[in-house]
Amino acid sequence: MEEIEIKELLEHFKNNFFKFTLITFGICLLGCLYALFLQKPVYTSSTTLVLTGVSTGSNSSGTITTEAINLNSKLITTYREIAKSRKVVEQVIDELKLEQTFEALSSSIDVSSVNNTEIIRISVVNMEAKKAKEIADTLAGVFSKEIQDIYNVQNISILDPANMPEYASNINIPKQLIIYVGIGFVLACAFLFLTFYFDTTIKSVEQVEMKIGLPILGSVPNYANRRKN
Repeated sequence: MEEIEIKELLEHFKNNFFKFTLITFGICLLGCLYALFLQKPVYTSSTTLVLTGVSTGSNSSGTITTEAINLNSKLITTYREIAKSRKVVEQVIDELKLEQTFEALSSSIDVSSVNNTEIIRISVVNMEAKKAKEIADTLAGVFSKEIQDIYNVQNISILDPANMPEYASNINIPKQLIIYVGIGFVLACAFLFLTFYFDTTIKSVEQVEMKIGLPILGSVPNYANRRKN
């Protein structure tokens, strides 16, 4: 493998700074044009539910006890799976008359606990803001009803209804611009490095001496760019 002179490599980068800038700027421009005109926006709507005191047929006081809190904490993981189960999701599809399959809708749903608390956040991604809100609200209602039927308890209340998203969740021009600058920087560096590495032309007297192993007795200066007398 041919040795690379760091000094010559840096000189190559310096002499091709315009190409470096052009490549970086070009990647940023193409990325921004894609984000503004080609990237399809999607919207995310979220609703939150809170696990409250257990209320059953025999105990309807609704008092929050330590035992109830511990039970709710253990049930959060199970509740996540139930919220995305076929039984719940297909009811949402039927109720809203959606033209989506169970797999497609389920993949657009995210269920998580908020900062390891007893609050569950249900987020839905859709290409229509209104549709995302409707699905999130309907899912929260169906999920709460199914929990009551399965466990025979009433320990879930809707804390915040789903919001109407005003902006697309997948388009963030400032953030994407930083990413495109990074990509452009890496590609520009790679391009200049490859052009330097595969360039076999002789650029200096030192390179001639290194390749042939003999000292150079003299060299002819290049006067092409000097003004003629």
